Amino acid sequence: MAKKEFKAESKRLLEMMINSIYTQKEIFLRELISNASDAIDKIYYRALTDESLTFEKDQYYIKIETNKDARLLTIVDTGIGMTQEELEINLGTIAKSGSLAFKSENEIKDGHDIIGQFGVGFYSAFMVADYVKVTTKALDSETAYVWESDGSDGYTISEGNQTTAGTTIELKIKENTEDENYDQFLEEYGVKSIIKKYSDFIRYPIKMDITNRNLKEGTEDEWEEFSEEQTVNSMVPIWRKNKSELKDEDYENFYQEKHYGFDKPLKHIHISVDGAIRYQSILYIPETIPFDYYSKEFEKGLELYSSGVLIMNKCADLLPDYFSFVKGMVDSEDLSLNISREILQHDRQLKMIAKNIKNKIKSQLQTMLKDEREQYEKFYDSFGRQLKFGMYNEYGAHKDDLKDLVLFYSSKEKKLVTLAEYVERMPEEQKYIYYASGDSIERIEKLPQAEMVAEKGFEILYFTEDIDEFAIKMLMNYKEKEFKSVSSGDLGIDSEETKEEEKAENDQYKDLFTEMKSLLESKVKDVRVSKRLRTHPVCFATEGEVTIEMEKVLQAMPDNQNVKAEKILEINVNHEIFQSLQSVYEKDKEKFALYTNLLYNQALLIEGLPLQDPVAFTNDMCKVMV
Repeated sequence: MAKKEFKAESKRLLEMMINSIYTQKEIFLRELISNASDAIDKIYYRALTDESLTFEKDQYYIKIETNKDARLLTIVDTGIGMTQEELEINLGTIAKSGSLAFKSENEIKDGHDIIGQFGVGFYSAFMVADYVKVTTKALDSETAYVWESDGSDGYTISEGNQTTAGTTIELKIKENTEDENYDQFLEEYGVKSIIKKYSDFIRYPIKMDITNRNLKEGTEDEWEEFSEEQTVNSMVPIWRKNKSELKDEDYENFYQEKHYGFDKPLKHIHISVDGAIRYQSILYIPETIPFDYYSKEFEKGLELYSSGVLIMNKCADLLPDYFSFVKGMVDSEDLSLNISREILQHDRQLKMIAKNIKNKIKSQLQTMLKDEREQYEKFYDSFGRQLKFGMYNEYGAHKDDLKDLVLFYSSKEKKLVTLAEYVERMPEEQKYIYYASGDSIERIEKLPQAEMVAEKGFEILYFTEDIDEFAIKMLMNYKEKEFKSVSSGDLGIDSEETKEEEKAENDQYKDLFTEMKSLLESKVKDVRVSKRLRTHPVCFATEGEVTIEMEKVLQAMPDNQNVKAEKILEINVNHEIFQSLQSVYEKDKEKFALYTNLLYNQALLIEGLPLQDPVAFTNDMCKVMV
């Protein structure tokens, strides 16, 4: 029996495939089980057109056997088998796909799809095996054949004595090394776990002899072991069942079984699409945020299946970053897969699925917001920050998808509101959507800058997260209403008469303000009269795109460019402090400088900005108290 060389590739190519293409050695079992499933599918398709052949599904199965002593792992199927010629073509030529050819020739379109796309999957067996033996008998053949190889440079084919149609693959599992534990592929629990992980939803029974224990008859504490054949895969996945026959608890149980999270999901989305592209999906909106969600360790993505076979644990391309909190899976028969079934080609089908999933998630969130506000706010408490980041990220490319999903605390409603709700309540004379930024609601409520806007009866949105202003700056406006910070130099509220009055007062105290600006050097852009203040003596206003809260965020970044807001020191000329300031300006220049520094530092403290010289500030306070 002469050894035949592999037709297409050399030993070096084979070694590259089995050592480089697959990132996890356990993948080999998924590949062999998928091939076995394909072999049974081929009988099914034959039966559709061959009246002499009947397909009784109960007669078809895949059997996995382990022999630790002999270090053998065996995969048996009752499928269509292979002739000698098919062995030559399918296993003698690396990367030859018998399943793909069968699919093309028969134009399979009825949804009962062949899994196998690339014959190279068979060769993944050599990642864990020193030797592989394939015994097979084709459905229409009188003779069985045996294919054997050590995966080096060739193979042998000889006649065998198998009497029934099907294929038996024996793997001589490698010995353990310092780096690899090959025993796991001979352990009952290890093999069963791999099957559950990757092949749980193969449509045919995957059987194993499972060891169990029970009390020995007539004893109370003596146990005996026995072996029992069991089907270890579920076969029918939840996503292929009709929604009408599923309850909420079924979806929740699946969530727990797949270890998507330790919480109870707020919502599930069951998608079944049978059109230009076919796919099914179950998505979950979690209740609580994962502990590592905002860390580098967090990995977004959905489980990806092809005809019930797990291809990827985390397919990131199926979710936009701003919906990265969504958990779940997608199963499609139409996706193009690459040679390893692990890396999905970025093709048209994938993009179509991803777009549809994005729209389904958005629609579900909008429904929650409208009909289950309490549930939505619970979700928003965990993941609202991610939505706002999505508005800002990629130069605002996704802001229109997200602007109706974000919430902010309202000064009037004393609760979270949408931008649409805010705009609907705006008085006719109100030009802008006003907001105030700070570390907390309590702190914002005390901001001096908000006094004038509040006095006018205008609603203010409270921005308490560092991403808020950046997101809103990217949005720019909502329903043609621009956003305006209560600290903005021009609030758009003053009448022409008020503006003239303000100009006259600035002219009146021009020399005093010029002296203050000179004392503060480059710390402020200007000093002027404030029309927004009512009870407070001083505050900062800003000009330009960068606000004080944005300055804080930018300054905290490791690579900050020392970006600062253009600060205007505003003085309440109706406050009693201003009378004292005027008095010392005329009589005591040294004390005037002291007062100027105190007012400037007071404005810094109100904003939560650090004092440039805390010691000098405390000394100044002491001078005033003496």
